[in-house]
Amino acid sequence: MNFSSDNVTPVCEPILAAVQAANVDTVSSYGGDPLTQRLGRVFCELFEREVAVFPVATGTAANALSLSQLAPPYGGIYCHENAHIVTDECGAPEFFTGGAKLLGLPGADGRIRAGQIAAGVAFAQDMGVHHVRPAAVSLTQATEWGTVYPRPLIAEIAATAHAAGLGVHMDGARFANALAHLDCSPAEATWKQGVDVLSFGATKNGALCAEAVVFFDPAKALEFGQRRKRAGHLWSKMRFISAQLLAYLQDDLWLRNARNANQMAGRLGAGLAAIRGVRLLQPVEANEIFAALPESMVVALEKQGFGFYRWPLSAVQDATPIRLVTSWATRANEVEALLAAAGKLA
Repeated sequence: MNFSSDNVTPVCEPILAAVQAANVDTVSSYGGDPLTQRLGRVFCELFEREVAVFPVATGTAANALSLSQLAPPYGGIYCHENAHIVTDECGAPEFFTGGAKLLGLPGADGRIRAGQIAAGVAFAQDMGVHHVRPAAVSLTQATEWGTVYPRPLIAEIAATAHAAGLGVHMDGARFANALAHLDCSPAEATWKQGVDVLSFGATKNGALCAEAVVFFDPAKALEFGQRRKRAGHLWSKMRFISAQLLAYLQDDLWLRNARNANQMAGRLGAGLAAIRGVRLLQPVEANEIFAALPESMVVALEKQGFGFYRWPLSAVQDATPIRLVTSWATRANEVEALLAAAGKLA
């Protein structure tokens, strides 16, 4: 009954078993182990090209270190104003870039547009040395509003960014959920549309603590290993992160987990939309549902033990906005229990 986040779930059993299986013998440290070496080959196969992959333990590390590779201290990074790097990472991108500025752009559906990038670059050029130098674009996929960037929009943004000399980063904390929605290959959702570096997330989708930074041009990862080490994110026992990621990708576990989360979200969103007094605030495209409910219903659901977040939205009148998140572990009976309770309260 806890729909507050996909971070509250237990570890997916095959991943936990893989960590246990890796817990034998002695192996080389700092990524010199066989599992980490195999992980590099698996990622190359997954993305259908030669890539450089760097496992890390948190999404914040993946995002901040990726952006530090793309932006100098005097650089500007265009992103959505509600992106995770803006609202939830305690200044880590600014810290690891040495001072680069996050330039948040509005977008009612959680997505930014190519025209905003072009306008921002033009303004920076007009301001000259007085403005930070445009350096990168960061796209959150799926977005903080639970929506998904379609491939043509990614391609348009990337083309605009590259024309201005900007790198393109994708925050893929929920990349599996976005991919399940897009129903395409990982390559078609990333580098084939112009993405340069991906923060590949696994923790929200069943892992214990496993993310990866993926450079689609290994030449752009020059000295990133030293950057990761200096930041304190090079694990000495790297095999235990690599074991998670290998199990995550094996037999499409990551996509099966994401499909369950998406399906449960779709079921929950459709059910809520059918209840009198409830309205959805965003289309449900991944595993997050944003809805406005009567305050009395929200209070009653909280008292019944359902977990979710009240969401701060001043634009919503005469209702209480909430966010609900489904996961790989969400079961249909949990969704039906919440819908039944909300239906009775209506």
